Amino acid sequence: MDDSGKALCPYCGVGCQIKLTVQNNLILELQGAEDSPVNHGRLCPKGALLSPVLALPGRLLQPQVRETRASDFVDMPWDETLARVSQRLREIIDRYGPDSVALYGSGQLDTEAWYIGNKLFKGFIGSNHVDSNSRLCMTSAAAAYRTMLGSDGPPTCYEDINYSDCFLIAGSNMADTHPVVFPQIKARRRQQPKPIIIVVDPRHTHTAQAADIHIQLKPGTDIALFNLIAHFLLERNAEDTDFIHQHTSGFDNYVA
Repeated sequence: MDDSGKALCPYCGVGCQIKLTVQNNLILELQGAEDSPVNHGRLCPKGALLSPVLALPGRLLQPQVRETRASDFVDMPWDETLARVSQRLREIIDRYGPDSVALYGSGQLDTEAWYIGNKLFKGFIGSNHVDSNSRLCMTSAAAAYRTMLGSDGPPTCYEDINYSDCFLIAGSNMADTHPVVFPQIKARRRQQPKPIIIVVDPRHTHTAQAADIHIQLKPGTDIALFNLIAHFLLERNAEDTDFIHQHTSGFDNYVA
């Protein structure tokens, strides 16, 4: 019997929705969900090729356990596996303390899953060792967000694309790395009033090819470019003084 429904693509944080039909743990049909406010039916190559990836021979479909490192792995039911894992964690924590265990997660976990994980380790177990692979790939961006915006998350949403009249893309080849989001920018470009796309990148990428203005600066000169833009605005008294006074701090030091 076929089973149809929707799911989130597990690969990245864009949040694309997929429609799929499954039979005997095999995907028969897969396509982007057209009513999704995120991907509007589009899928990148990773999402579109989920079906053959999930059908790989030898793919692990249930827990396996070995008694010693020299033993062979054997299948074990989920309930028994979870009981053994929790028992072993309990033994380690009782013997060595809460900080002897850690939770290392993934950027593909949704907010609810991360909330449960944090509650389990910080609230129940009492361990502060909670981290994610997102720290490695997003630490510089998060630091920039906190410095510039006061929060480590971008304040925008996908709907903003439909209302923007200028896109400044710096150091990103999103035509290749975000093939679901970039077409939304190109679709907005076909509307009136037509927005401007400015790309700042030393490389002549596919994103730069779609730009109205490509600033092909030398590598390492991006900070100088943005300081130049700020100097240009201040020199002509073109800064938004109301916004600066209401939402920023340290402006005088920045000007100096």
